[in-house]
Amino acid sequence: MIEEGSESKKKNGKMKWIIMLLILLLLGGGGYYAYTTYFQDSAETPEQQDVQLEPADSSDSQIITLPTFLVNLSDPLGRRYIKLTLDVEVASPDAAQVLENAGAKVRDAVILLLSSKSYADLASLESKLLLKNELVTRLNQIIGSSKVVRVYFTELVIQ
Repeated sequence: MIEEGSESKKKNGKMKWIIMLLILLLLGGGGYYAYTTYFQDSAETPEQQDVQLEPADSSDSQIITLPTFLVNLSDPLGRRYIKLTLDVEVASPDAAQVLENAGAKVRDAVILLLSSKSYADLASLESKLLLKNELVTRLNQIIGSSKVVRVYFTELVIQ
């Protein structure tokens, strides 16, 4: 009778360890799944998605500073905003003149793009790089194909 109770306790002790091991494995598997799905960098980063433009001769390119943009973000409470100053690198002096002449169109396009973003859309580094690519695309749509080479953020405040 004493041996049966001792054997029963050993089985219960082993069963507890097996259950704890299974729970640990399930939690580890779930954690790995969450990491690879939500936190791990995607295979294609925004740097790799960058628009491939013909390399411009650096002696011909010019940098134009746009006025500062202060725009409310698309936030349900309306309490977040972005303050952004841009330098735009264009391929030629002619493209610089076209960009300066299209000032109202440029400001409108940038304001519409920024106001469509939320804080969550702009919080990470990848999303800021993606915003730079979107700005280059929008500006090229306004002034012509491949005239804008790069956009540089000289001031960026998101609050």
